[in-house]
Amino acid sequence: MSNSVIHTDKAPQAIGTYSQAIKSGTTVYLSGQIPLVPETMQVISEDFTEQANQVFKNVQAVCEAAGGSTNHLAKVNIFLTDLSNFATVNEIMSQYFKQPYPARAAVQVSALPKGVQIEIDGVMELPE
Repeated sequence: MSNSVIHTDKAPQAIGTYSQAIKSGTTVYLSGQIPLVPETMQVISEDFTEQANQVFKNVQAVCEAAGGSTNHLAKVNIFLTDLSNFATVNEIMSQYFKQPYPARAAVQVSALPKGVQIEIDGVMELPE
């Protein structure tokens, strides 16, 4: 089975040696998204709520480019520099996902690229 690269201009370009996502069969592996505005490649704001919304928009754009939606995500990993933002993440996530929600992990990390406060990656299973 060959892998195919998923790419969209509606999400930030890769800032390293990786692809926005890779599709293998009906499974799509999404690379971590941070709150960069795709058009400027700049962090949207220092405000956590704005950063979280931008990250979910970026994840949504990659899912759509792969032929799915956030509702096709089976597993999501959320990396936060401050776990006290967990409730805010739940509130914002509910705007981008319908039940049943994906499996999820949320962990606090010491730092993220470009000094952002949140990063999200995931695994999506497309309908056959």
